[in-house]
Amino acid sequence: MKTMNCKQLGGACDKAFHANTFEEMSELSKQHGMEMHQKQDAAHLKAMQEMGALMKSPEEMNKWFESKKQEFNLLPDS
Repeated sequence: MKTMNCKQLGGACDKAFHANTFEEMSELSKQHGMEMHQKQDAAHLKAMQEMGALMKSPEEMNKWFESKKQEFNLLPDS
């Protein structure tokens, strides 16, 4: 199991997520983002706007996604 936090995944806080695969990690981050969106958390909304801008370029989004996946893969198991 590996650990990453919200900020490492493009978010705005230090909430830790624990997962066995990057896909699981991505899903946990997405669920947290939806929760923060519902709460209208200003810091997370700003981070979501920045991610939204990144998503406008599929090439840049793929680069970002692959870099985060590689970062996950390099983490030690906890």
